[in-house]
Amino acid sequence: MKPKALILFATGSNRDGDAAKALELAGAEACIHPLKQLLQKKTPWSDYQMLVIPGGFSYADALGAGKLFALDLAHYFADQVRAFVDAGKPVIGICNGFQALVKSGILPETRSFDETPWATLTFNQSNHFECRWVSLKPLSQTCIWTRGLMDLIDCPVAHGEGNFQSNDAVRTQLLMSQDQVALVYAHADGSAANGVYPTNPNGSVLDIAGICNPQGNVLGLMPHPENHVYPFQTPDRANRTGFYGLPLFLNGVRYA
Repeated sequence: MKPKALILFATGSNRDGDAAKALELAGAEACIHPLKQLLQKKTPWSDYQMLVIPGGFSYADALGAGKLFALDLAHYFADQVRAFVDAGKPVIGICNGFQALVKSGILPETRSFDETPWATLTFNQSNHFECRWVSLKPLSQTCIWTRGLMDLIDCPVAHGEGNFQSNDAVRTQLLMSQDQVALVYAHADGSAANGVYPTNPNGSVLDIAGICNPQGNVLGLMPHPENHVYPFQTPDRANRTGFYGLPLFLNGVRYA
């Protein structure tokens, strides 16, 4: 039986269909549900084996990118999200979804929703919207989404607030030492970005492109692997082919 993926849709989300297609290619059944519908119909989240928070500009990024979506998660759906996370089911937040996971306190650590987050995703260091292709190097073997991945992932970024920063340098280093840094920005040959722009497109500390929770089932990342799952989506990058985002979703579906 195919695992069922619940894709949350808020006003302004725009990558839900792309995420659904990537999950279907990976072998899942993807179901897109508007948050309003989930509230009104009381849809049981326990019917689903995967949870996806897609990219876009939820609620027009009012109060900051992903902030209002984060408030929905923390207040209207706190019990459902917590049950998903605690059960070890695969959860992924992409771009705006990553922002929502961080600003709701779900990432970088799965503690109380009431705890003030010590990390955030803020304005790009370039001070403008970044829309370009990047290369990602999978690191974490704890993260179920990146475990066993050896090849780089080429995919686009499209964000104005993708700069991962924290107010606690010790905790930031712990993300690395505890294998919670799932993906980092890298040069096309796999060498470290070392903060060099535009290889690191937003100035994120430690070149962080994505992180996971300690358990490894929750992944948040700024780039869009769902937008490079077909050969025809590959841009002309000096005749560079392959390096698809699909293996990331295959990992999640297999785990589910």
